[in-house]
Amino acid sequence: MFLFACAGCDAGLTIPLSQVALPVHAHQKYGNGIQLPVLMESGTFAVDPEPLGPPWRTWAEIDPDEAANRGIQAPVYALSDGSPGAIVIAPGDARGTLLIPEKGGGYCCGLDWADGPNMACETCGLPVASRIDDCSLWQAVWFAPNSVRRRLVDDADAAPLSWAELTAEGKGTPPFEPIATWGSWLGSDRWWSWSPQWEAAVGRALAHLLVASEGRPVTVPEGLTEEVFQRALDALLPAGPPVRRAVLAGPGRPLSDADADILLVPTHPQTGETWSPADPSNPATSAYSVPLPLGVWLWLAFPEPYLPVPASGGMPDGVLRDDPPAPRPRHRFRADPGTFRNTLVRLPAVRSPWLREILEDLTPYMRARLF
Repeated sequence: MFLFACAGCDAGLTIPLSQVALPVHAHQKYGNGIQLPVLMESGTFAVDPEPLGPPWRTWAEIDPDEAANRGIQAPVYALSDGSPGAIVIAPGDARGTLLIPEKGGGYCCGLDWADGPNMACETCGLPVASRIDDCSLWQAVWFAPNSVRRRLVDDADAAPLSWAELTAEGKGTPPFEPIATWGSWLGSDRWWSWSPQWEAAVGRALAHLLVASEGRPVTVPEGLTEEVFQRALDALLPAGPPVRRAVLAGPGRPLSDADADILLVPTHPQTGETWSPADPSNPATSAYSVPLPLGVWLWLAFPEPYLPVPASGGMPDGVLRDDPPAPRPRHRFRADPGTFRNTLVRLPAVRSPWLREILEDLTPYMRARLF
């Protein structure tokens, strides 16, 4: 575990934290006026390897070779010239910091980092972090990489969990959840919607699926996987044979589909590594691996049945509570367009004319509510 301290005076700025992979939805902007929850689990931190925050340069100001060296293979609106390696934590895990009033960029419904770091070390006053809690953004504290030092507390969590241990925990991410606005003169507004985490996860996976398709139709397994992927795949890819087949693969599932062209696999929540078959001689190892966050993958690979559960509280022993299932959203699933773009521009295959055409004009697909 690690504790982060001020680079200026060495005062502690966090509780002890364990490192995990950066969430797919870390930079997601969701809806308009939406109240999103905290990005990171308490007790964890993640590192963004890319430059983050102001100052920014538009695409017209960037040399294409420079962009390619930074892993950007297609035009984007702007690139950050901030320092890479920003550290993100849950706001409640910060200690010894104060808000800087004159750095209060944002204020639609809260703070963003438009004016640079808005939190300072309480001891020496060095600007160290940005508190993010504006509407439609995931709530977090982002430490500037050059303003803090990582201090080892102990190595109790040095070894990441195995795939078997992660699967046994079975922490799936539900596809539906209640969404809330910050409220209005009419009061708070809540409704059941597709999970923003799912929309971001599918946005990233969809970019990989297009690359894996090689411009041919793709099919995915029936059920929820089909519901979140197939409509977009059918619209973005041409019809007719030959078809490439995507299957769910990962820990706890037999890899019997040796003729599969594409594998939908989980990523390790601590290391960010993508699952791969243990047997390198398995023909499926040559298939294209499409990454999904473990929680989303678990829900697709091992759907949770709706079963009565033992009652608690004052109910008699042996009585089963038959609560209704969570309401389904009223609209069809839509992938997150920002995550889709940010993923696709970083894949070398985006230089293909047909993929560039999709990337450069998502408007028809957004009007069709695929995104």
